[in-house]
Amino acid sequence: MKRNIFVVALEAQQRKELETLRHAERFEVHGLLDVKTAVESASFSFNELLGQARKGLINFEGSIDAIVAQWDFPTSVMVPILCKEYNIPSPSVESVLKCEHKFWSRLEQKKVVPEVVPAFCGVDPFAENPLEQVTLEYPFWIKPVKAFSSHLGFKIEDEIQFIAAIEEIRKGIRQLGDPFNEALQYVDLPSEIREMDGNSCIVEEIVSGVQGAPEGTMFRGEFNVHGIISQPSTEMSDAPWDRLEYPSNLPETVHRKMIDVSKRFLEHIGYDNGCFNVEFMWDEEKDKLWLIEVNTRISQSHSEVFIMVDGMSNHEVAVDIALGQRPSLANRQGPYPVAAKCIIPYAHEDGVVKRIPSEEEIEALKERFPGTQVRIDVEPGTRLGELMHQDSFSYRLGTLYVAGEDHDQIEERYKACLESLKFEIEPVI
Repeated sequence: MKRNIFVVALEAQQRKELETLRHAERFEVHGLLDVKTAVESASFSFNELLGQARKGLINFEGSIDAIVAQWDFPTSVMVPILCKEYNIPSPSVESVLKCEHKFWSRLEQKKVVPEVVPAFCGVDPFAENPLEQVTLEYPFWIKPVKAFSSHLGFKIEDEIQFIAAIEEIRKGIRQLGDPFNEALQYVDLPSEIREMDGNSCIVEEIVSGVQGAPEGTMFRGEFNVHGIISQPSTEMSDAPWDRLEYPSNLPETVHRKMIDVSKRFLEHIGYDNGCFNVEFMWDEEKDKLWLIEVNTRISQSHSEVFIMVDGMSNHEVAVDIALGQRPSLANRQGPYPVAAKCIIPYAHEDGVVKRIPSEEEIEALKERFPGTQVRIDVEPGTRLGELMHQDSFSYRLGTLYVAGEDHDQIEERYKACLESLKFEIEPVI
């Protein structure tokens, strides 16, 4: 009898990726909530979404063998709650929220890995004078304790910029802050977090460097990393990153430091029976490592590059854990030595899409560079300013997956692809 695997917000792309798992023929994969509901809703209630997910599971006429998260909040918090109800291995809700709440996470990080934690402080954006709460010197970052990507994140260089940022944050923070507050009610919060709820902000020291991210698992107390992603510095777009590459080509000493910090922190918060990816910034000039954030799931944005290099999706380890099995991932069994997921960026100016690359143009690019995949997220008539989950730096028109023999070839092919993909966008005045 096949095991029933439920994946929250399952897309056609991920369903195909799940076919690369070792024993895919033994599974029946089911979607739980759709992407529009669980990921792209402009407004939602955490409890209502949780109720919809529960209803979908209750109405299923079969065994509930595994429930897998691959997206950020609300999915990342819903899944541990649902797993507990069905006696499926999963991290505790409290350990997940200690990562999801940016300010709470920093407080916990400071207890055990203070050497990699940037200076930070909490700010209530609805206070009469929020600037009085800031303990850092300019420049600094301000962002909500829970946000999508870099949405409502601002680099602040003076008081005028701070006031303008607070105005924008006040307008938009409740979109995610209110449902996040619903999720926080599932655990007993320390007093400092009760005062810094989901509609609060964190101010942080600005750090720079090359980004790296170990991805791995904690299973019955056993820590393991199955891959390290890197995000090279770039001047190819205004975005803080334009591609992620696998495997990482950062120095081995940096890899070991990232792995050590990840292990110490996850053990400290009691995170177990779950997947993770931990984002770091390495300042090469100072040989200084900074911890950026901890994500409590596999990253579906990494799945395709794992398939290209290792031969199977990172969904493998998430399914293993949910089924109570020791997780493992194939290593270097894929067709390419190096792979990258790249954004197709557009400078941060609102506009209306008039033309996107044709199918013929895309096919020619695939033939020119084997392994290339192109996914366009816009169509003629799309208003860029209405796109969901964009950051504060640039718009994303789509995604490129590029393969190569080494990292230099990846960069060359990425540049060539951007030059070949022709968009026409009419500015909105």
